[in-house]
Amino acid sequence: METKTLIKITIILFLFSFSAVYSVTDPNDLAILNQFKKGLQNPELLKWPENGNDPCGPPSWPHIFCSGNKVSQIQVRGLGLKGPLPQNFNQLSMLQNLGLQQNQFSGNLPSFNGLAKLQYAYLDYNNFDTIPSDFFKGLVSLEVLALDYIPLNASTGWSLPNDLQNSAQLKNLTLMNCNLAGPLPEFLGKMPSLEVLMMSLNKLTGGIPGSFEGSLLTTLWLNQQADGMTGPIDVVSSMKSLTSLWLHGNHFSGKIPDDIGDLVSLHDMNLNGNDLVGLVPASLANMALGHLDLNNNHFMGPMPKFKAVKATYTSNPFCLPKEGDLCASDVMALLMFLDGVNYPPRLVGSWTGNNPCQNSWLGVGCDPNGKIITLNLPNSKLSGTLSPSIAAIDSLTHIYLESNNLSGLVPTNWTSLKYLTLLNLSENDITPPFPRFSSSVKVILDEGSLLKSKNNITSSNGSRSSAVPSSSTIGSNSTSASSTYASIGQKKRSNKLFAIVAPVGSFAVLVLLVLPLSIYFCKKRNNKKPAPSSLVVHPRDPSDSDSTIKIVVANNTHRSVSSLTASGSASVDSSQSHMIKSGNLVISVQVLRNVTKNFAPENELGRGGFGVVYKGELDDGTKIAVKRMESGVISNKALDEFQSEIAVLSKVRHRHLVSLLGYSTEGNERILVYEYLPQGALSKHLFHWKKLQIEPLSWKRRLNIALDVARGMEYLHVLAHQSFIHRDLKSSNILLGDDFRAKVSDFGLVKLAPDGEKSVVTRLAGTFGYLAPEYAVMGKITTKSDVFSFGVVLMELLTGMMALDETRPEESQYLVSWFWQIKSSKEKLMAAIDPTLDMKQETFDSISIISELAGHCTAREPGQRPDMGHAVNVLASLVEKWKPIDDDTEEYSGIDYSLPLNQMVKDWQEAEEKDVSYMDLEDSKGSIPSRPAGFAESFTSVDGR
Repeated sequence: METKTLIKITIILFLFSFSAVYSVTDPNDLAILNQFKKGLQNPELLKWPENGNDPCGPPSWPHIFCSGNKVSQIQVRGLGLKGPLPQNFNQLSMLQNLGLQQNQFSGNLPSFNGLAKLQYAYLDYNNFDTIPSDFFKGLVSLEVLALDYIPLNASTGWSLPNDLQNSAQLKNLTLMNCNLAGPLPEFLGKMPSLEVLMMSLNKLTGGIPGSFEGSLLTTLWLNQQADGMTGPIDVVSSMKSLTSLWLHGNHFSGKIPDDIGDLVSLHDMNLNGNDLVGLVPASLANMALGHLDLNNNHFMGPMPKFKAVKATYTSNPFCLPKEGDLCASDVMALLMFLDGVNYPPRLVGSWTGNNPCQNSWLGVGCDPNGKIITLNLPNSKLSGTLSPSIAAIDSLTHIYLESNNLSGLVPTNWTSLKYLTLLNLSENDITPPFPRFSSSVKVILDEGSLLKSKNNITSSNGSRSSAVPSSSTIGSNSTSASSTYASIGQKKRSNKLFAIVAPVGSFAVLVLLVLPLSIYFCKKRNNKKPAPSSLVVHPRDPSDSDSTIKIVVANNTHRSVSSLTASGSASVDSSQSHMIKSGNLVISVQVLRNVTKNFAPENELGRGGFGVVYKGELDDGTKIAVKRMESGVISNKALDEFQSEIAVLSKVRHRHLVSLLGYSTEGNERILVYEYLPQGALSKHLFHWKKLQIEPLSWKRRLNIALDVARGMEYLHVLAHQSFIHRDLKSSNILLGDDFRAKVSDFGLVKLAPDGEKSVVTRLAGTFGYLAPEYAVMGKITTKSDVFSFGVVLMELLTGMMALDETRPEESQYLVSWFWQIKSSKEKLMAAIDPTLDMKQETFDSISIISELAGHCTAREPGQRPDMGHAVNVLASLVEKWKPIDDDTEEYSGIDYSLPLNQMVKDWQEAEEKDVSYMDLEDSKGSIPSRPAGFAESFTSVDGR
């Protein structure tokens, strides 16, 4: 048997060598190689035979590799060859790998049109002077292309044609210093395989396109463009695979995004020499980078303590020259104001140092004692919103901000400026609801644009307001009001509708009214229909222990909903809307009445102590629900929470915090509308998945949820304009989207955090089981109180058990105390883990880390608990390392990954179409529901916090 095998092998080898001996190179390929050699000034460097007629050999020519009788590779790197390439070079039809780099080739670069087999093309460091327009056509197999340091089209520059986007396999594209010009092509951000993109030292202009959001690039070099790229760099924070980011030597502007810390793989970042502004985000300072260069920008505020191995940050106007030193409180307040008005260059250039009075900051006036008394910035081209931080400068007496482009709300805490005597906000675009200032403050506003107080508010032309309605026209609670508000006409600068808000009664109850439109305006627009809204709201998880109704909203798109309609007046054109520039919508109650059939009982989704959630349907078929507070239960506490939601969510925006999309305060109505997260509360997925017939959460999803929550809370604590304490973080206040990414909700109990490690004493609020000991016993809160609550949520994610459950045995009713008893024992911890989790060794390793983190977060003393930044770092490292569980791979079954990408995508699409057709068929029979049993349709809820 062995002899026969040897004979077969011998025959095969003989036949192979026989065919090789008599191999004759394709004549066309041979002609191109000879033309290539003939055009060189120094062909002897190739060492090709003088009269050779068979480059594929044997013996083959040096630097030439063949597949059969066709040339497949040419490798002449660094030989010093001089001369042009044959213009018919693209007729080497089987060419797969071309290495011409580091020579002195010159002349026109030949077209590569049609080289369908070409995978690797290294043409860098040569002297080609032009590139043909069809160079990139048909390169369907291309994986690597290098055209670096070639003087292509030196006088005019050149741009990448759209043909390149058909190279779906492209992984590495390096085009440094080759006169590439124009904007960065959008299609590059959409190329599925692209990992390395280097375009340094060119003539690119404009910004980084939005198409790069979520790109899988690992390396992005756009540094040192001739005239400098411009615009913000926010999009880079979504490129989670980045390891190296070079943007230096441009004119990128705006702030470093707060969520830059999400780039957990990044180790090299260079932002030197741009126009970036603002505070350096704490998330960036906490990144363990190998190299960080922030030199020569306009970063302000305190100089952080960086965790990077090498960090440089000179030539920035930090307030103090030492890492970790805190700026003066007035400086930070003014910088937060600067942030709200988008850092105008004039102020950025002037507002340097740590003493506005000593350094003569533009527009800042001081008294002889060095106290700031005036903010004087009229006609300063300010755009943006007013920052609540100004309230921290308690010595202010005069604020002049007239004739700018300011928008949004007047911060309510500005009313606490006890020495303020004049506030001029005329000729801006300020919108309600409005705070009520003391009668000693003269507030100057536009005619008809805002509230007017009989006692203290003056229109921009100097006249006093006199049109004050009687208490009976406002409401029965207004009889004790010390100052009422009324409209005095229409604003001269625009045709927008504005509203009148009345803080009336012994408590600050906002009553929103709207000026009626003129008859002409109504006739002009009365045929318009309301623009479709995408708002969909659902009640809270009914199993929540406090049973508060929760509303969330479908879809982040801010469309026009309606114009405001004055309570008791004729309805106005519902196609108009009034957008609060913070991102919130004031929605007409009439619109909500229409879509809920006047809040009909049959449309109720849930009922509770503070109100009812109603179902409705818009013209486009979108279902909505609204939480309507009932007038009989609108207490001071309820109003405080209602206003807190608006106040906080108009100041903070983060992808892991639920966004407030709309509200209504017409008459006695109080209605809130939020972003919709269709998977509902985390609590139902942890504790009630069997009852609701939904799949339990995998460990991978739980890790992602924990990380999302940690990032949202870190933003509230340290990255937002102000530091906030949530006070009611729990699993029923964590909402999930269709992708099971989490957002923190319910901001009715939020408090401003005190400076440093100080605590603030406040009335007890929140949910037992999640309350930190110092808060539950003494009413003292810091951001570490939220950290404790987060630790409890981690324990719930680990065990699938509720924080407080009286149906469990006595020793385990309070989850925290029981978990502390068992977490140190591997056996007990294993037994306590949610049995729905697949307990592989890798799973348990990460579970052990999370259990340790949960323990630290729930330490008895606040000082022993980590901050949320530490939790983010721990969780991010686990999420990054995590591998898909077996179930995850089933989603991709039936796909042959050995196929080319375009064929694989085609097969995938065909498989998806079959699945959709099958599901449609089954749905029509009624045997398979199109979605799990309802979150919205199956609840009733009672509000009882």
